[in-house]
Amino acid sequence: MKKEDFLTDEFLKQFKTGDELNSFLKQIQKRGIEKMLEGELDDHLGYDKNQQSRSSNSRNGYSTKKVRTSLGESEIAVPRDRDASFNPMIVPKRKNMVDGIEQVIISLYAKGMSNSDIEEQIREVYDFEVSTTTISRITDKITNDIVAWQNRPLEPVYLIVWMDGIVFKVRENSKVINKTIYIAVGLRRDGKKEVLGLWLGKNESAAFWMSVLTDMKARGVEDLLITATDNLNGFTDTIKNVFPEATTQICVVHQIRNASRYVVWKDKKAFTKDMKLIYDAPTKEAAKASLNDFAKKWESKYSYAIKSWRDNWEELTAFFEFPIEIRKIIYTTNLIENLNGKIRKYTKNKLSFPTDEAVMKSVYLATREATKKWSMPIRNWGIILNQFLTIYEKRVRL
Repeated sequence: MKKEDFLTDEFLKQFKTGDELNSFLKQIQKRGIEKMLEGELDDHLGYDKNQQSRSSNSRNGYSTKKVRTSLGESEIAVPRDRDASFNPMIVPKRKNMVDGIEQVIISLYAKGMSNSDIEEQIREVYDFEVSTTTISRITDKITNDIVAWQNRPLEPVYLIVWMDGIVFKVRENSKVINKTIYIAVGLRRDGKKEVLGLWLGKNESAAFWMSVLTDMKARGVEDLLITATDNLNGFTDTIKNVFPEATTQICVVHQIRNASRYVVWKDKKAFTKDMKLIYDAPTKEAAKASLNDFAKKWESKYSYAIKSWRDNWEELTAFFEFPIEIRKIIYTTNLIENLNGKIRKYTKNKLSFPTDEAVMKSVYLATREATKKWSMPIRNWGIILNQFLTIYEKRVRL
């Protein structure tokens, strides 16, 4: 009989409520799990239940076990063998969760729910108890995934790498202090984005970024064509020390924020409008002329803003060397700031973290959740790739 013959309309009409249907599905699942366990034991012993034993090991009755699935809690019969060497895959020894419940818990944790909130959610939705200790044990398994992910080999070439830091409060020696998660996102030669790693350090510094870049190089990165960063003091020199051929672009949006920080409210609209003429200019020469006009108007009042533009001029205007399509994706670190915003969204319920491991676990899971849709090349990829091949042909093909 085909399964569609079994699940006829008439058959399904017998269920009058959701509870009745759920009860039936639980019975089907219970029987299915038990039959799968029988099949696993057959394979383990090397002969079917109704055949003659071909080894010294043989069946030895059943034990009962409560398992928790997305349909609730059930008690199943688990077959045993005399040698006690049978460890079923579907419900391993010392485990009582199947059907992806652990993944549900990890997903809820990734979305920023606390252990106690997850405990309540599982109780309400699946109608069984999972202690906060069990939840913590399940999410702690992610630690091994983080280590493997952090040490995985990287591509030899990234066309663009965006780098930024995000600050969290972490408890250390009975005090809560600020620590920074350093994040690097690379644009691969297939047009897809990839988070290259997460590194935990103290306040953001060029010295720590040196260790990040060195780690990337040790994992196989040979060349970065363009980097997009904030204007952290010494950052450009740090990049050049590790990847001397990289074109370094300081984020113009960061520059606008920093230059406008101390501008009085009544001047801010006109100030930012005049500053826009600099980075919206069609060429670097036109941008320089706009900077000079900007300086004539504002230098007497806001000399520090003019100085910051002049001090960082080469790195702020590196994007003018490229076609419009590439300019749009390198003159700002919006891409990585959007990722940071999603990480913040998932971790906002945690005012502080008890350990370094806890903050890394949460940020890793939030990053994994936030990048699930990074499966397609960036917009206009065909055009952008051809532009990169024209400008950097030998380096792109490395």
